[in-house]
Amino acid sequence: MIATPSIEEIIAKLGTGEKLREVEREALKITGDKRWVPNPGPQTEAYFCKADILLYGGSAGSGKSQLLLGLATNEHQRSIIFRRESSQTDGLESEGKKIIGETANFNGQDKEWTWPKTQKSLKLAGMKDADDWNKQAGRERDLYGFDEAGEFLCVQVMSLLGWNRGPAGQRCRVVLASNPPRSTDGLWMLEWFGPWLDRKFYDPALPGELRWALLIDGKPQWVEKGGLQIVDGKEYLAMSFTFIPASLADNPDRNTPEYRARLNALHEPLRSQLLYGDFSIGVKDDIDQLIPTAWVQAAMDKWKDEPPDGIPMCAIGVDCSGGGDDPMVIAPRYDGWYAPLEKIAGKDIPMERAGRFCGGLIVSYRRDRALVVVDLGGGYGGSLYEHLKANDIDVRGFKGAEGTNKRTENKELGFTNKRTAALWKFREALDPGQSGGSPIRLPASQRLLADLTAPRFEVTSNGIKAEDKKTVMKRIGRSTDEGDAVVMAWFEGPRQTTNVLDWVEERIARRGKTGQQPRVVMGRA
Repeated sequence: MIATPSIEEIIAKLGTGEKLREVEREALKITGDKRWVPNPGPQTEAYFCKADILLYGGSAGSGKSQLLLGLATNEHQRSIIFRRESSQTDGLESEGKKIIGETANFNGQDKEWTWPKTQKSLKLAGMKDADDWNKQAGRERDLYGFDEAGEFLCVQVMSLLGWNRGPAGQRCRVVLASNPPRSTDGLWMLEWFGPWLDRKFYDPALPGELRWALLIDGKPQWVEKGGLQIVDGKEYLAMSFTFIPASLADNPDRNTPEYRARLNALHEPLRSQLLYGDFSIGVKDDIDQLIPTAWVQAAMDKWKDEPPDGIPMCAIGVDCSGGGDDPMVIAPRYDGWYAPLEKIAGKDIPMERAGRFCGGLIVSYRRDRALVVVDLGGGYGGSLYEHLKANDIDVRGFKGAEGTNKRTENKELGFTNKRTAALWKFREALDPGQSGGSPIRLPASQRLLADLTAPRFEVTSNGIKAEDKKTVMKRIGRSTDEGDAVVMAWFEGPRQTTNVLDWVEERIARRGKTGQQPRVVMGRA
């Protein structure tokens, strides 16, 4: 029996001359101007997917980068594909040149293809720093592609959505091509695609099923349908989301014994993340991460929706807002159990009377004469602190830059400031290996988990030093409001349930000795 030669073998025999160009011309007559054809299966489903925001992939080698390049080449007019660092776009560049060929001109300095006699273009770019999205702001793109989206920050993706526009009749979309995130930078992705990735989501979705959500302050609010909707007097556009998983087996171009062997040789959990696209596996912590991700996740997994019986509220951490984008966050604590955090948008706080306004909110949430801990570090909490103090509310100001005589649990090391001490003491409380396990129970929140695991640390001659808050904010592109409120609430006030009421009575007695009339109201103060 004579073996039939493959298409590749036939093309190879044609060489690079006129015969090959003739074959290319004939092929283009069949495919039109399509320079790339998706593989059957998930890649084809993703290619024709109607979602405004698509998450595609999961496994390594599933054709994620090829999908982005194919969509940009075939279906879109103004496209940009990002990697977290511009140096990582070399693979996209080499693959793009194979697909696009000589149909467009490539500018190596700008990393951009432009098609002659049209407005069509495709640019490759990096976004290393949190605010690098500003370099692309204001430029309309009908395709935003993020290669290895789990490496990007939420603020980087979210900030560019407003320019996902195009001429009339042009399809516009955002495609997140990604393996599971390997660091806390990508935890937002698990929240954006909760119906597909969160095993505890109240209404799970099937792969490729469209769901609609309003993105408000970077978080999805799931709704029944698309279109303009009004929330708190503001218009928001409900966009369609979906997730289409793809594996190495779905990509015949990459599914080789050699590549599979390379993935099998990786260490866990990276092996399962890349080989199976398992989003449920924990992210890898930085070597100098102050609070381990697994410890925070364990505290969230053990949380119940009611505080332990007989345990009063003992402290409330308050991270204040200066208006604008950052909210005021209130973290009520009942010994080791935290109630769901309360957040008040900065735009809703009248700054000319912020102390009185925020003080009234605190009083409405306060129970059992709980100590109120107000962050004074940013300069926004001063008026709230003074208002509470003037109204005889038990309040304590927290200044993270102050010195402290606190030491680690083993007494071996001190801390360079109070902020470091507060973070480290919360880390010690989260440690599941301590006697009796961790007492901390936290409400589930990807934002809170990311906040608590963002700071890094180093050991200096003056003790343990946590990463400066401004440095953290610059790196992750936002303030760690939720984490700060939770940590402050733990650092100040009683921490053992058996001593809570004794501690309250002791403070009342001490206030009485100073000549102040104690004001005690059980249940609500």
